[in-house]
Amino acid sequence: MTLSTPQDTETLARAVTGGDRRALSRAITLAESTRPDHRAAARALLRRLAETDRDAMRIGLSGTPGVGKSTFTEAFGMQLVEAGKRVAVLAVDPSSARSGGSILGDKTRMERLSRAPQAFIRPSPARSSLGGVARRTRDAILICEAAGFDVILVETVGVGQSETMVADMTDLFLLLLAPAGGDELQGVKRGIMEIADLILVNKADGDLAATATRTCADYAGALRLLRRRPQDPEGFPAAMTCSAVTGAGLEQAWEAMCRLDTWRREGGHLTARRRAQAMAALDQEIREGLLTRFRAAPAVTARLPALAEGVRNGHLTPEDAAEQALDLFVPAEKPLSRP
Repeated sequence: MTLSTPQDTETLARAVTGGDRRALSRAITLAESTRPDHRAAARALLRRLAETDRDAMRIGLSGTPGVGKSTFTEAFGMQLVEAGKRVAVLAVDPSSARSGGSILGDKTRMERLSRAPQAFIRPSPARSSLGGVARRTRDAILICEAAGFDVILVETVGVGQSETMVADMTDLFLLLLAPAGGDELQGVKRGIMEIADLILVNKADGDLAATATRTCADYAGALRLLRRRPQDPEGFPAAMTCSAVTGAGLEQAWEAMCRLDTWRREGGHLTARRRAQAMAALDQEIREGLLTRFRAAPAVTARLPALAEGVRNGHLTPEDAAEQALDLFVPAEKPLSRP
């Protein structure tokens, strides 16, 4: 991919805002690239797309392994499409710790939704990023928003201790859980419960319907014990049952999301949330940029292997080695001595 001139970037931006799906895919690929020239082009593209001032409902979705996130995403996405909405799905797949590769199978599991003209599905590898999202998921959200999608679903890798990062880039956070006994409540981290806007107990059909109802009641009780958040109206966060297979509860879940979204927009909470998310993104970009520049500094690259060997051999503590490496990049200021 080559965008060598501002005219090239402008052409791509016009194609994205005009609804060109191939241009949309190219734009996200550009945003995900780590090449320095691609990063510069991506920044120029995002600046241009920000001028569209389009606004989508951004929804994050996470859940326990095997809960049926992809099945739910397809069923929910199809319901929105049939209601006349344009839906973008950003599905993050786990990456291999050994090879770094990903299967990227989410799109194949959403066969109906992937064929819908009003839907767009983009699988991305998590690579080394924590939080269940890819490094450039926020950029992909902004690109899809500029392309005119009404709802953007971000499906994370799965529940873990750092899954809460998706809440730093979406408006609503859905936690999808499966019917289970009381022990299931113990397996969900309090942190992710505290940021969930809506807990959906999936698979509430057939023999599991009664179990799902009991599980939902357990979570509803747990939510009542949490401290009330200022960005929530009465009744939120809420717990509901649904079935991605039969479609039961999906319409009610969407109505609850719309109620919460409207309340937050009218009360100014959504604007405040997005501003806080932008500041979090700034902090993340600074940290990532500093790490990249640190590793590329000639003095660091020349000395770091020896420091690493010293740590491996036990001759240096990790803290001492890190201090020496950082001093090669930016020397620490010495405290002023008293006269």
